[in-house]
Amino acid sequence: MNKPVESFANPIERIRGYHEELRAIRRDLHAHPELAFNENRTASIVAEKLASWGVEVHSGLAKTGVVGVIKGRTGKRAVGLRADMDCLPMHEANSFAHRSQHEGRMHACGHDGHTTMLLGAARYLAETRNFSGTAYAIFQPAEEGGGGGQVMVEEGLFKRFPADEIYALHNWPIMPPGKIAVRAGPMMAATDEVQITVRGRGGHAAVPQLAVDPVVASAHLITALQTIASRNVNPLDAVVVSLCSMQTSQVGAFNVIPEAVKLIGTVRTFKPETRDLAERRVREITAKIAEALGASAEVTYTRGYPATVNSAREAAFAARVGERLFGKDNVVTDVEPTMGGEDFSYMLQACPGAYVWLGQGGGPGGCFLHNPNFDFNDEVIPLGAGYLAALVEESLPA
Repeated sequence: MNKPVESFANPIERIRGYHEELRAIRRDLHAHPELAFNENRTASIVAEKLASWGVEVHSGLAKTGVVGVIKGRTGKRAVGLRADMDCLPMHEANSFAHRSQHEGRMHACGHDGHTTMLLGAARYLAETRNFSGTAYAIFQPAEEGGGGGQVMVEEGLFKRFPADEIYALHNWPIMPPGKIAVRAGPMMAATDEVQITVRGRGGHAAVPQLAVDPVVASAHLITALQTIASRNVNPLDAVVVSLCSMQTSQVGAFNVIPEAVKLIGTVRTFKPETRDLAERRVREITAKIAEALGASAEVTYTRGYPATVNSAREAAFAARVGERLFGKDNVVTDVEPTMGGEDFSYMLQACPGAYVWLGQGGGPGGCFLHNPNFDFNDEVIPLGAGYLAALVEESLPA
């Protein structure tokens, strides 16, 4: 049985005592961003810091992943805390001193802040050990498209480090600092990629009757695929079908009908059955529209991350901990899920847990994630680190 929440201390205040050190770590990570499965410098810093605080360190899972094992008082249960370490392949537009030193690489999603907050939580937990059982600080590579979470699970994350529940925290710029959002059920969508090649017969634009125009077929196809959302899926469900790119095999000539057109896009869903329906309808509609207009079409449908779905018990617990630390008015439990994707979903498929958004008010850049002007708001580091630590203490009461 957990103790009443009133009996727990507030880790945030203790962590404020080393806020300056954590800020320096975060800015150093921001200046030296590393791409998926190449987070060697970041992983080394993480391992070095953990070891210096007396944490048992395990490295090499999913190539650059790091797991810190923190033993509390006697107890069999364990809680996992996860942070992602990788950056995005994009140029940074900021000019401050800690901007990226590597062109084409940038921490535009706040993973530098996530890593730092988990380091702060790990230091606190290692210094206090005010819990019964084990805390696992999981530093994951390759969230940005590399599926590092899946690789860690496949390589035995939960066999080697058998957590009973797991939590992850992601900064959310459109919420003010001091607020969190968590809900039972989907938080993020499944992210699938679609590539369609429509093939016709090229010819002179002045005599289209002698050609089969793949551009016209593609135009009809783009429109028809929107009926998946409007006519195939329950209006109370959610699906996004976005064809974002169109490239013809012939460009630069105003009077040439091309041989082929390539379409690239994405499909986003929450429910597995809706995901199956969407893929089936993409294939059926594409084949029939192309056939009706005398063309042919090939579909490559690649399933990406599954939906990020919080388990009900752990989501409710995460909300209660947030209410104690930040106040009930600062915990949003009716938040709308987003159609973005997250590979923490693989960990949630293997272990009960919750994915939580932490407000950071836009930070200095005042923009949303994946923007070249983004920067993590250092003022929320103690809030996030303290919250992660509190999840362990209250789940594993001493």
